[in-house]
Amino acid sequence: MAIDTGLDKSDRSASIEALRKVLGETYALYFKTHGYHWNVTGPRFKALHELFMQQYTELWQALDELAERIRALGEFAPASSDEIAAYATIKPDNGVPDADSMIENLVRGHETIARVARDGVKAAEEGDDAVTVDLLTQRLAASEKAAWMLRASV
Repeated sequence: MAIDTGLDKSDRSASIEALRKVLGETYALYFKTHGYHWNVTGPRFKALHELFMQQYTELWQALDELAERIRALGEFAPASSDEIAAYATIKPDNGVPDADSMIENLVRGHETIARVARDGVKAAEEGDDAVTVDLLTQRLAASEKAAWMLRASV
């Protein structure tokens, strides 16, 4: 069935591409954060274990919102981890870093999501896609807050 919500195909395509990039980065950071939750050690174990759980839970929920927005715009969401990861610049670790490195890596990851979401907001604004602008603004705010929380824990 054709989509007639006031956004033309090229505007929807620009929003979809922006959403795919944020989805990819979010997916990559979700897995990194969850792995850190499992593997963090040291005197701050309990605090970081809980912080990482809070953050990976929020990232997991964001994945669904991003994918469903792609569907609402008329495209299929990426359906495999390889397809989603192809949009990510955040790379997995080789090994388990120490707690301070985990925090630094997660800050950089959230800052990456913030930058990609900010670029996506601009693309969605150009296409007058207010819903995607709102969603990506929420992602941007969540990532900036998460990075702040992580920085404050050092």
